[in-house]
Amino acid sequence: MTPLIDLHGTAMEEFDRRVKAVRLTDWALPTPCSDWDVHDLVDHLTTEQLWVPHLLDGARTEDVGDRFDGDNLGEEPIATWSVAARESRTAWLAPSALEQRVHLSFGESPAELYLWQMTFDLAVHAWDLARAIGADENLDPDLVAELLTWMKGQEKELAASGLFADPVPVGEDADPQTRLLALTGRRA
Repeated sequence: MTPLIDLHGTAMEEFDRRVKAVRLTDWALPTPCSDWDVHDLVDHLTTEQLWVPHLLDGARTEDVGDRFDGDNLGEEPIATWSVAARESRTAWLAPSALEQRVHLSFGESPAELYLWQMTFDLAVHAWDLARAIGADENLDPDLVAELLTWMKGQEKELAASGLFADPVPVGEDADPQTRLLALTGRRA
């Protein structure tokens, strides 16, 4: 079993690789996330990364307030993503980062659960971004396998969150990536 912090690094690399492949003409392309184009999707993940150092430092969502509302990508979206990703990853790598509790929008939570959620989001949205821009859609197989195992205990929470579409049925012979994506309503 791969340590969670390493899985997060892999998921971060998966998303980062796709962001760096976005061309100037790609930003308005639709994504599998029906409400988001490429710009919105990258902005969403960038904003998530901007929150991490503050939350791991003990801030509550109300402490951060509306600091990250709106478009956070600015004029240099790829550079903005890179800086936010680096700062987020640095915060996660700090000693005892996974041993604390964080204050999220839905309440207090173990940092480890928060990292699982961030890892899952990065991986799924790496696929979304790849699909949108016509890049390689294959995710790291170890990352997919570990996320699929983690998700087996999270289906009810995922469905109740409203963050993803309802799961889509797949055949029993479906590969792990197809099964993982199907849990979020995506058709590979």
